[in-house]
Amino acid sequence: MIRSLLSLCLRFFKSRAQLQLEIVYLRKQLEILTRTSPRPHFRSSDRFFFSRLTSIFSSWKGTLLIIKPGTVIRWHRQGFRLYWRWKSRSALGRPKITQQQINLIKQITAENPLWGDPRIHGEMLKLGFDISESTVLRYLPKKPKRTTGQHWKTFLKNHSAEIVSMDFLVVPTITFRLLYVLVFLSHERRKIIHINVTDHPTSAWTSHQLTNAFYDEEIPKFLIRDRDKIFGRVFSESVSALGIRPILTAYRSPWQNGYVERVIGSIRRECLDHLIIVNETHLRGILRSYIHYYNTQRTHLGVSKDSPEPREVQADGQIDGVAVANGLHHFYFRKAV
Repeated sequence: MIRSLLSLCLRFFKSRAQLQLEIVYLRKQLEILTRTSPRPHFRSSDRFFFSRLTSIFSSWKGTLLIIKPGTVIRWHRQGFRLYWRWKSRSALGRPKITQQQINLIKQITAENPLWGDPRIHGEMLKLGFDISESTVLRYLPKKPKRTTGQHWKTFLKNHSAEIVSMDFLVVPTITFRLLYVLVFLSHERRKIIHINVTDHPTSAWTSHQLTNAFYDEEIPKFLIRDRDKIFGRVFSESVSALGIRPILTAYRSPWQNGYVERVIGSIRRECLDHLIIVNETHLRGILRSYIHYYNTQRTHLGVSKDSPEPREVQADGQIDGVAVANGLHHFYFRKAV
């Protein structure tokens, strides 16, 4: 009885606004209790109501009947975090790219399934789009990245302008006849400086190809090759006559001639693995088309995503594309409107 009398006295001295707030507080709790699907539950609007009313209703703790005061305080903190997350959502990080750029990335990906994100990013840079490689990767289909082998980095990096490497590539024809492709690669710009095909490689033929490779090119100081028996006495004498120092790789160590092995892998993956070679003439035509694309149009990670023969950056004009390398790849450029 004494407690009830004290409660009535306190209510008498309360302001009318506080009494109205208490009534609203109690009615809200009754409303929640009437929800029976399957049991009384709190909606986001209920949490917002209780957390906001605590700032103007001084006796809110004593009026709570169906929840604990700590729960309301937790709701208020959650609301505070959401509010500042919304308030600080402004332009942080990189600016968003346009839908045109997204569509172009998807178009290049669809038309060139053999390309990875560095290649596509290189094409975007050449078309005048200043975006990062991670942005390009965001719009590519998710697929596992290929792992690469080791590289003979120290020697090759310090002498790249003075090094040419060479190796053979074996290609079967439609009749299972083996053709041998000899590739010469300049390390400075990853440029294929000479390539030729034969069905019967000899030391004399290889020596003749060496002379042809440097007919219009500067003679290097070093020539990296493996220990294949095709490189016989005649070839070694030709190398010495040109003043070139041969660098022979160790047995069963193709990684020591990693640059030209990488080029041979690119020729296989991006060209020959998708064709059936008829004869030697057919192979020469295929390689001629691909080597022109490789040297003048294809972006390369090893030369800062430029092509071996540098391409100009085009920032103005309408973007167009043309199929190259027998339709296996596309070259993108801008043309005047």
